[in-house]
Amino acid sequence: MTVTAPTGLVPAPAPAARPGVPRRPHPLSALRRGRGLVGTVLVGVVVLAGLAAPLLAPYDPLAQIPGANLLPASATHWLGTDEVNRDVFSRTLYGILANLGIIAVAVPLGAVTGALVGLVSSLSAAVDVVAQRVFDVLLAFPVLILGIALAAVLGPGATTVVVVIVAAEIPIFGRLLRGAALRVRETPYVEAATVVGAGRWWVLRRHVLPNAAEPAGVQVAVSLSVAVFVESAMSFIGIGVRPPDPSLGSIVADSVQYLDVNPAMALGPLVVITTLTLGFLLVAQALAAGRRVAG
Repeated sequence: MTVTAPTGLVPAPAPAARPGVPRRPHPLSALRRGRGLVGTVLVGVVVLAGLAAPLLAPYDPLAQIPGANLLPASATHWLGTDEVNRDVFSRTLYGILANLGIIAVAVPLGAVTGALVGLVSSLSAAVDVVAQRVFDVLLAFPVLILGIALAAVLGPGATTVVVVIVAAEIPIFGRLLRGAALRVRETPYVEAATVVGAGRWWVLRRHVLPNAAEPAGVQVAVSLSVAVFVESAMSFIGIGVRPPDPSLGSIVADSVQYLDVNPAMALGPLVVITTLTLGFLLVAQALAAGRRVAG
């Protein structure tokens, strides 16, 4: 026996979106167009080139090629060779890999450490006073001056570069998260949650961190661009990655006295540094613009 529904009944329509309430765009949607897309492509190309260095490099970056002293750019050596017969193109690719390895460790470490200090300082007045004074001291030194001071204590090398970048990023992310915590803590819905018994860590986890995620993402992109410059600058003045290991800054430093013989020796690393820095800055600008639109 077949039972049919009464003809007068129809399924209830799905609830419609409230009129006048725009849908909040995804935070990363700004990277799909305009400057965000350009920046993502620039960063992606350089990152892929660095990660594929063992496959793309035609020579060992440390190998001294017989009879190839300061050769100009050619089909055999795309960026020529240096003063000790090494292929500059191969060294540039491995220099990208070294740069990416340093900033991939230093920036997240500085961001997480600074964020934790900022969150804790927002909960304790005593910790806040100490943290802010430490932040003031760190921010008082230009990054390169701080790098020279730490290199005098720790010695030059990649580890010193990581420590310098971490020390430079801690106060930036610390104050960013502290400001977000203090700002969100004064909102009516957080006050209401506190009245009904919500703890401070619950408020931080449910309200402060989500509200600080987007500005922190913008700051991460800016910090990555700064870290590229810091690593290259420290290697350029001789307190970064130590020879004979390749680094973008050290390759540029070695090329200064040979620009009239092989200008490509400096041009290649400089193009990479500029491309990577510009790419991260474009990503940061796109994320910041998308955040303003969403707000």
